[in-house]
Amino acid sequence: MSGKGRARDTSVQSVDRAVSILQVLAVQGPSGVTDIAEALGVHKSTVFRLLATLESRGVVEQDSERGRYRIGYTVVELAGGATKGSDLSLLSRPICQELAAAVGETVNLVVHDGQAIISVDQVISSAAITSIDWVGKRTPIHATSAGKVFLAHMPQEQAAEILAQPLEKFTPHTITDPALLKEELQTVRELGYGATSEEHEIGLAALSAPVRSLNGQVIAAVTISGPTFRINDHTIPRLAEQLVAAGDKISWRKGYLRRG
Repeated sequence: MSGKGRARDTSVQSVDRAVSILQVLAVQGPSGVTDIAEALGVHKSTVFRLLATLESRGVVEQDSERGRYRIGYTVVELAGGATKGSDLSLLSRPICQELAAAVGETVNLVVHDGQAIISVDQVISSAAITSIDWVGKRTPIHATSAGKVFLAHMPQEQAAEILAQPLEKFTPHTITDPALLKEELQTVRELGYGATSEEHEIGLAALSAPVRSLNGQVIAAVTISGPTFRINDHTIPRLAEQLVAAGDKISWRKGYLRRG
């Protein structure tokens, strides 16, 4: 790589880390250089250099007595122009469109509502056979890949309360045994995504990955759905990798902290 190319990569990394510093301050409040460096997993000298630049532009401010940094008023002014972009559907749509084009399947953005999930946005793939329009429709939390993502990451007491309710069996493949579902949820946490195959509808399979907020809470899920002959044990590893990466991108846009 040329010297100019290396300089460009370094500049991009610096911008990325500068944004991460702001995310740390938003989560932790006023923090010292050491605290920020530990949160990001980078060297203190790197953090100090970036803080100096941010301070010079008013993006962060320093408490002269304690040497701690906090978000500056300039950020408040900039945030005024971002109101429209705060909508989760608008924020995630470019990433969902990119994912749908890459995998050739329909992509949905889903939120949790009680014992159900609701699709709030959908990007239809160009494939000849696609899933139906799910936008605005409620589907069961226990028989959907997105539902499993929400169940896996909500407080255990809340998940137990939902699983204690009668669970409807939609197909012969629907899991209604709470003990088996709990095993599924552990798998979701280990893999980083949820999966279903013909649990809600015969012939339909889906994969879902979490979307996290600034504080790490799972606030939505991004989902790939399509026929079982295209989403199956042979294709899931490749699809899941792209799906999780898309979920991470949306999470970062929502302010979730990216380490390194």
